[in-house]
Amino acid sequence: MALKLFDLKGKIALVTGATHGLGQAMAIGLGRAGATLVINGASSQAKLDNAIAEYKALDLNAYGYLFDVTDEVSVIKNIKRIEHEIGDIDILVNNAGIIKRTPLEDMDVSDFEQVIKVDLVSPFIMSKHVVKGMIKRKKGKIINICSMMSELGRDTVGAYAAAKGGLKMLTRNMATEWGKYNIQVNGIGPGYFATSQTAPVRVGGHPFNEFIIDRTPAGRWGEPEDLQGAAIFLSTKASDFVNGQIIYVDGGILATIGKPSNE
Repeated sequence: MALKLFDLKGKIALVTGATHGLGQAMAIGLGRAGATLVINGASSQAKLDNAIAEYKALDLNAYGYLFDVTDEVSVIKNIKRIEHEIGDIDILVNNAGIIKRTPLEDMDVSDFEQVIKVDLVSPFIMSKHVVKGMIKRKKGKIINICSMMSELGRDTVGAYAAAKGGLKMLTRNMATEWGKYNIQVNGIGPGYFATSQTAPVRVGGHPFNEFIIDRTPAGRWGEPEDLQGAAIFLSTKASDFVNGQIIYVDGGILATIGKPSNE
């Protein structure tokens, strides 16, 4: 019985921005739990094809769709294609996102708006059109990938923090409006993870590497696979009475005010 709570066999999961990095890691976790994967990418067909090949090399059932999650017309078109070609979408993971590291006083308005559009508006667009089918079926799971920056500020990431803070509240409002349809909407807030993007600051004695390790009670950077448990939990029956919550997968950073004691 316990294992069935975390079983995704027969479920279809659409994960945006899952051609690499944390999105890919979460999608792999859902696939290993039995879900059929629908992977979205936006940069190039070649990159999407390569990612699908990687999923299939792991014996996962995966399909790729190339479209811009900020383009509502394209989103509507591709959701209809997915539902026709693959089936009803049971799980939506709004993972696609960008960050631009610029001091606010130097940031162009166009750059600020782009971050908001990708990180906050696109989850609204995707959820708005996927949830229509979920409402008809009276069931569904939506996971918004938030961030520790949903709770904290930091130099040069003002636009990103604003978007992720907004996404936290959007998650709670989605849960409020759609809970009556047996739809659960929750968020995952990753901490600092060892990815290709963070590789430059994790080598060569970089001070930021030491700062993160000292600041994290777990004493390490997260590995992408560390997100899989939360993603599976929020996608399965195990979380049927969990709604409007943000699960922070951060090694304990948000739980502490400073460097953990060595005593």
